Amino acid sequence: MKHLITGGAGFIGSHLVDYLMENGEDVLVIDDLSAGDFRNIERWKDSDNFMFVKGDLLDPESINEALAGCEVVYHLAANPEVRWWLANPEDHFKQNIEGTYNLLEAVRQDGGIDTLVFTSTSTVYGEPNIIPTPETYAPSKPISHYGASKLAAEALICSYAAMYGFMCIIYRMANVVGPRSNHGVVYDFVEKLKNDSHELEVLGDGTQSKSYLYISDCVEGMVLGVKNSSELVSILNIGSEDRVDVLTIAEIVTEEMGLEGVKIRTTGGVDGGRGWKGDVKLMQLDMSRLRELGWHPRWRSSDAVRLTAKSLVNM
Repeated sequence: MKHLITGGAGFIGSHLVDYLMENGEDVLVIDDLSAGDFRNIERWKDSDNFMFVKGDLLDPESINEALAGCEVVYHLAANPEVRWWLANPEDHFKQNIEGTYNLLEAVRQDGGIDTLVFTSTSTVYGEPNIIPTPETYAPSKPISHYGASKLAAEALICSYAAMYGFMCIIYRMANVVGPRSNHGVVYDFVEKLKNDSHELEVLGDGTQSKSYLYISDCVEGMVLGVKNSSELVSILNIGSEDRVDVLTIAEIVTEEMGLEGVKIRTTGGVDGGRGWKGDVKLMQLDMSRLRELGWHPRWRSSDAVRLTAKSLVNM
């Protein structure tokens, strides 16, 4: 079976490539390398069952060429930035919504795709009043452009699956962490402490508490869900079984860097201690659906953070 992975040179995508290649699958990656890094997948470049195409989902011709002969599409390419000052609404519209539309049009025209897998986000729920949050929670009210763009992409994918008869699986993900990650709180803390080992700035009041999913758990869950899902449209939460707050993450990172006496300075944040406008302060997902399909995460949030910090420090 041939798999197309959009954004396959990125953090999650490259680990998915490793998993599929190690299991003997045929893999084609399309990535414009604006956020991804070819070094993440370079080990496979000479393999007969691997191909890389440098292409942009805003260029329909690139997509049409990449889709030829593929049966499963993993759509990971996106602008993943939640912090509003690093990505404006147009970035999210073009890269997350327009790019998804172009891919779906190519899938429709190709006609040979059996399954499309989409990596969405927990931020589509906005600020739910049910924690852990199930997939049935409604209405979804995203508070960031990123979350809104992912929810819009979900709707497009569901409509195309219904209209054109391919299966789609949508994963609403917690914060995924691990080796090769190049953004997010763990990465940011490591980089800040490399520049100043005496003081660490923490955005917000430090009480923000969220679920962190280790990358190996994430990839295994994604593949298992694809294998065991039977509905035309499946929406599945994927995350860890607990949460960890930002101040605890700061402590874990300083420990893994071997630092003592670091001054932790919180900025106080906005809107009740958030790190930034659009920051969801409390997040944990109900994974009952994916557990019923046979998946269970191995790592707790604090373990995932520690393993990630260790890998980033030793890079």
